[in-house]
Order: sequence, then C-alpha cells, then structure tokens
Amino acid sequence: MQTAQRELKVPRSVSSFVQPLGATINMDGTAIMQGVATVFIAQVYDISLSPAQLATVVLTAVLASVGTAGVPGVGLVMLTMVLQSVNLPVEGIALIIGVDRLLDMMRTAVNITGDAACAVIVAKSEEGNLSEEEEEDERYA
Repeated sequence: MQTAQRELKVPRSVSSFVQPLGATINMDGTAIMQGVATVFIAQVYDISLSPAQLATVVLTAVLASVGTAGVPGVGLVMLTMVLQSVNLPVEGIALIIGVDRLLDMMRTAVNITGDAACAVIVAKSEEGNLSEEEEEDERYA
C-alpha cells in the first residue's frame, strides 16, 4: 500500500479500501496458475480436454481463486477442486508440489500488481487525476 501511495500517487483513502479488498477477492494470479496447472496435468496424463471442460476449468479456477485465502500453498488445495471438476487425477498435483513455492511467489507478484493497478484506476476515476498535492505526512500517517 505504501508503494502504491508513494510511487503511484494513489491517495491513502483509495489505497486503504481498494488494496485490502483486492487482496481478499482479486486472486488473478491464482486463477491463472490453476488453469495452467490443470492443462499441464491433463497433458502429462495424455488426456484431451474438450472445449466444455476448458470452460469449466476457467469458471472453476476463477470462482476458486475468489475464495482462496492469501496464505502460501493454498493454491494447491484449490487446485484439487479444479482437477475434480474435469475428472482429472488429483495425484497430478504431486508434479507441481516441487516447484510450487516458486510459483507461489509469481502468483503473489501478479496478485499485488493487479491490486495496485485497480487502485490507480479507481483513483483516476474518483478524482480525475492521481493525488500529487496531498502532503506526504497525510498520505502515510
């Protein structure tokens, strides 16, 4: 939040509302990872996914990511739900566990970048421009 306020000139009032809300429901990095991991596991098991199954993966991954807690490793738990929605073997998660910590860091970077981008957009729409005239002490108090 401090980076969005200092570097992106997002007012504290906007940042303190938009970014925590985004941290709760805007898990786009998690949704992307779940979709990619599902397709990867399907390819490893040589299972073709139909267009309807791919749509189910997208829908389930998005809905699962909205309810995902912001703690490390929870994406794998939600991945089981996505895999089961298209009848893929849950054991395929074992292929992802070894690199999940690296993936988790990338998911987090995508998630917080999205939250900061949303804060900038809301600040622009609410005030017409980003706040530059506020005193620094007021924004970071």
